[in-house]
Amino acid sequence: MVLEASGVYDKSLRAGLALAGIGHVRVNPQRARDFARASGRLAKTDALDAAMLAEMGRALRLVADPLPEAGRERLGLLSRRRDQLVAMRTQEKQRRIEITDSFIGADLDRHMAGLNQAIAAIEVEIQNQIGSDAALAQDQALIRSVPGIGPVTASVLAALMPELGRRSGKQIATLAGLAPLNNDSGLRRGQRSIRGGRRRVRQALYMAAVASLRTQSPLNAFYHRLRQAGKPPKPALVALARKLLVTINAIMKTRTRFAT
Repeated sequence: MVLEASGVYDKSLRAGLALAGIGHVRVNPQRARDFARASGRLAKTDALDAAMLAEMGRALRLVADPLPEAGRERLGLLSRRRDQLVAMRTQEKQRRIEITDSFIGADLDRHMAGLNQAIAAIEVEIQNQIGSDAALAQDQALIRSVPGIGPVTASVLAALMPELGRRSGKQIATLAGLAPLNNDSGLRRGQRSIRGGRRRVRQALYMAAVASLRTQSPLNAFYHRLRQAGKPPKPALVALARKLLVTINAIMKTRTRFAT
């Protein structure tokens, strides 16, 4: 079955499909509309959308998503909640810098203290969730064997990239939005760039790439080769993030820890 991603609204449908053993793939609504326009479908009704999605699945030979797992889905909810709390704390820190009024400053300090406690509590719950699920715990251990990958990045990958180890390196990089896309026409060779994909996964891997530069990871040599070849720092870090993801994908496929 092919369905458009609709946030929390398709959760019950996906759970029902999993219970019935029916494979399904969630597609980005924008991608579905692009396909509709490309195939000349300009009108939009529920019936026409259903027919279009069925045709899209056949024409593009879409691969079914992994069936949802309750533990992994809860880990995703916890991870997203942590992100929300961290974003609120960052906003309050910025406001605190700008405030000189003592009353408002004290109020901001109290709120940040509460946010710190909430973040610490949810991080404990994330580890409890991982520890209570054997499959998640094994995945976490394998992912964290890669230098530079900390608990936050590992939980994000475990929750939001269930395809790890089940797709090719190129496919997994595309899912994360880390695969460089060509921009060529005729003899012109445009600059390749990354776009689309799973934004939170991409952010986590970029930060992991930055962190890995402070380790003795053999992957650091890959980054330094790119820099010596003239690649600017940020594109080199993006390439390192992609290298980390492809490496993790291979680790998950073989179920063997990272070897130095």
